[in-house]
Amino acid sequence: MSSSATHRSMQVAQPDGDMSLVQVDTPEPGPGQVRVTVEACGVCHSDAMITAGYIPGTTFPVTTGHEIAGRIAAIGDNVTGWSVGDRVAVGWYGGSCGHCDACREGDGVLCPELQVPGVAYAGGFADSVVVPAVALASVPDELTAVEAAPLACAGVTVYNALRRSSARSGDTVAVLGLGGLGHLGVQFAAKMGFDTIAIARGPEKASLAHKLGASHYIDSATEKTADALQARGGAKVVLATVTNAAAMSATVDGLGRRGELIIVGVDMESLDITPLQLVGGAKRVYGHASGIAVDIQDTMRFAAQSGVRAWTEEVPLEEAGAAFQKMVSGQARFRMVLTTGN
Repeated sequence: MSSSATHRSMQVAQPDGDMSLVQVDTPEPGPGQVRVTVEACGVCHSDAMITAGYIPGTTFPVTTGHEIAGRIAAIGDNVTGWSVGDRVAVGWYGGSCGHCDACREGDGVLCPELQVPGVAYAGGFADSVVVPAVALASVPDELTAVEAAPLACAGVTVYNALRRSSARSGDTVAVLGLGGLGHLGVQFAAKMGFDTIAIARGPEKASLAHKLGASHYIDSATEKTADALQARGGAKVVLATVTNAAAMSATVDGLGRRGELIIVGVDMESLDITPLQLVGGAKRVYGHASGIAVDIQDTMRFAAQSGVRAWTEEVPLEEAGAAFQKMVSGQARFRMVLTTGN
């Protein structure tokens, strides 16, 4: 491609600024990199942290976007195993150093030099993106780009958390929240063979919970969450997808023996949990980060096989600002996905 080639990119010029459609130069991939033609990119709550400048290393103007699905358009030197035209996805894990203990143990998502699209380099709210080849996940033929994109962050976060938990098929797993993460968490939990409970606020969400695959629904607005969980024998795992520390804390007494509260939603407030609550039943509370490229690949493969799909609303790239605001305001049902027409 000529060095004069350009592509569309949605940029934010300053922290918390508006998104503007601009034309930027289309770079060639360097050693160890590939250029991906973006077909779809999901809109994630973490994008708001990036565009606000909260993530260390973010520079402005910034193009965010880390739920990327598309096709390889060009391959740099020293890249093997990939071909032009391959369908790929890239998530929050956008590359890592490869030599630290975390990377050497296959835990690159916790690498001190983790590269996040939108922070380390321009992200997927664009027609094209250059990424490290190590960040690529192969997209199954059964998934469209719009279906694949949300699985690269929201999907892998909940699927990976569940499969790495202590829960086994037949155990009781509760999913707190029915938003972008939660609606996928319920689907994955049900398809993985767990006795799945959905927890949200309002009786009107019961039908949604059951449609997603939950066997039971707890309305936390009218029921005490912990008591309702204990009435069903206690949860082996509660997967907290909400951004509300108080709602997370309210589930701890609903855990069964050696139960786990796994936190994937982010809140700046403190959890209200006493040591006695944890010691009494040998319970655990911990956070979970999304996963590396192979985890994204596993997530998409399982989704393709089981029928798990994100519920999406497609919006053209040039309307990214409106899609972003709909996500931030909590009006998205359930995942906004930008499409480029590529």
